[in-house]
Amino acid sequence: MIGGMTPTDHHRPADEPVPGEDSGAGGADAPDGDEIMDFWELARGSAGLGRLAVVTGVGAQAGVAPPAWAFGDSPRLADELLGLVLDGVKTAASVSVAELEAAGEPVPSPGDLSIVLDGRGHPRALLRTTAVRVVPFDEVDDEHAEREGEDDRTLASWRHEHERYFRRVLAELGQEFEPTMPVVLERFECRFPAPRR
Repeated sequence: MIGGMTPTDHHRPADEPVPGEDSGAGGADAPDGDEIMDFWELARGSAGLGRLAVVTGVGAQAGVAPPAWAFGDSPRLADELLGLVLDGVKTAASVSVAELEAAGEPVPSPGDLSIVLDGRGHPRALLRTTAVRVVPFDEVDDEHAEREGEDDRTLASWRHEHERYFRRVLAELGQEFEPTMPVVLERFECRFPAPRR
């Protein structure tokens, strides 16, 4: 446990407040649109979207920044999990289907791009989703737990910490944790900056 928060990978949109905290002390601050676009301008070449702009001009896909969000549900957790990504340790994340449905967010798809914010709402990484599976919580495997890169990287630790997180978050949605509930397992690669291995 980190600072009273469960180390998990919930993709919290930057403008979603942290339950129980006021907006000033919550998760990542709302990102600055200009800062996001400046970051996207730097990063999009790493996503393979900027190479032809010199010849053809900036296309619609390259001109619009992907969604920006922060890991976890506190600034401290956002920074810790982002650090694992930047170190090349964390290459996977998970979120309950119920959380996505409540937020009106789709299940990620391979090829999706996203900008990850730090705990202060500043853009720090461009991720590309490489694989997605939806499985019952109790069928998450050792490989996924290791790829998440948290704690001791074991499945037992992943299940313990994520169950605690899901119980807390689902209670706020008026739902209960079930070992058979569907969980989205996402693999990703950090496209920008290059991992600091």
